[in-house]
Amino acid sequence: MAKQRQVKRQMRVGALQAIPELESRSDEELLREQRHRVAARAILGARAAERYDAKTARRYFNEALAGAHPHERPALRQMMKASLALAERRPDELAEAVQKLGQEPPSRRQLMVLRLVGLIAPPPGSSLAVRARAFLLLALIVVLLLAVGAGIAQLAALPFGGVGFFGSVLLGGLIVVAVIAVLALMGRRRQGRLRERQRERLNELRERARP
Repeated sequence: MAKQRQVKRQMRVGALQAIPELESRSDEELLREQRHRVAARAILGARAAERYDAKTARRYFNEALAGAHPHERPALRQMMKASLALAERRPDELAEAVQKLGQEPPSRRQLMVLRLVGLIAPPPGSSLAVRARAFLLLALIVVLLLAVGAGIAQLAALPFGGVGFFGSVLLGGLIVVAVIAVLALMGRRRQGRLRERQRERLNELRERARP
């Protein structure tokens, strides 16, 4: 009986050390994980934060904290703080939390993008005025993108005799879609590099969590 308690205690102390080996698993597999439940819940919380789902991220991190060893809770709380700052579109707090983790803070461009996301898609529970502002801003961005795309289409069609208004709008929409697709591809590549940096950060946290 004493040996079983010792094994359980050792498993809990090294809970965060299992994060790197669980990162490649799907959400369904992590939900079924029992041996390293704390690490699995921490990963699920971080993934929910990347989807800007603050409520789900907070729930998973709270579950991880409930089962974590006291020695690991400070590092886990700091991970939670950084993840929730990302999920709730709080760039200044995100930069501060990442620095406290001993990592290089996000670049100014990344923080600017996060601010823009916060303006376009405010966190749940925002006031009606904030949501109305987000809708108007999104509509303005769509109109501007279509106008730019239509202008490019008209310029490109000049050597061929030009194109009408509706034709330029249609071609402009196609141009905008193509540009967004390219940006999405580039974003996936950046996301891959970001995951690599996060993996390195988790490895450092694992080393810190060792008693």
